[in-house]
Amino acid sequence: MHQSTRTWRAFTALLTGLLIVVATSLVAAAPAEARATRLSHREAAKSLRAANITWSSTGGCSDRNNPTCTSFSKIRRSTVRGIRTFKRASHCRVHITGATETGHDTSLRYSHWRGWKVDISKTRCVKRYIRNNFRNLGLTRGVPTWRSSGGNVYRDEGDHWDIAYCYHQPRCVSGS
Repeated sequence: MHQSTRTWRAFTALLTGLLIVVATSLVAAAPAEARATRLSHREAAKSLRAANITWSSTGGCSDRNNPTCTSFSKIRRSTVRGIRTFKRASHCRVHITGATETGHDTSLRYSHWRGWKVDISKTRCVKRYIRNNFRNLGLTRGVPTWRSSGGNVYRDEGDHWDIAYCYHQPRCVSGS
């Protein structure tokens, strides 16, 4: 490999890291009322589609009250921004398999139902990015967990990644 290729790769890796820090800081610094803004399914889908983020459901639907659907109804704007930032920084394909639909644990403070979380498909790219760029917290509630510098929590739940975009909110790590 040529020296210029190695230099270019090191430069792009540094730039990607800087993008993550800046983007995460901007979202985390947003006023609480802006982070709490909720989106309709249509608004969120449009934003995700524009970022080339895909989604699916076992039921092929988007009804929030149907557990076989994948719904973005009442998802937080900050959650949509978070997954868009993750895709842009990681350069991985991101496919959402769960969001605000019923069927997830609703007792949690930072829950899917309340718009804080999305589930994404597991890929080698996503796994490598999370493990290489985020802090390993070990097991939380029996699940391998990582935290980004922005305070978001990535949990490896076996067949998917459960991501909470809670931006350093108290008790977010435990999933509560």
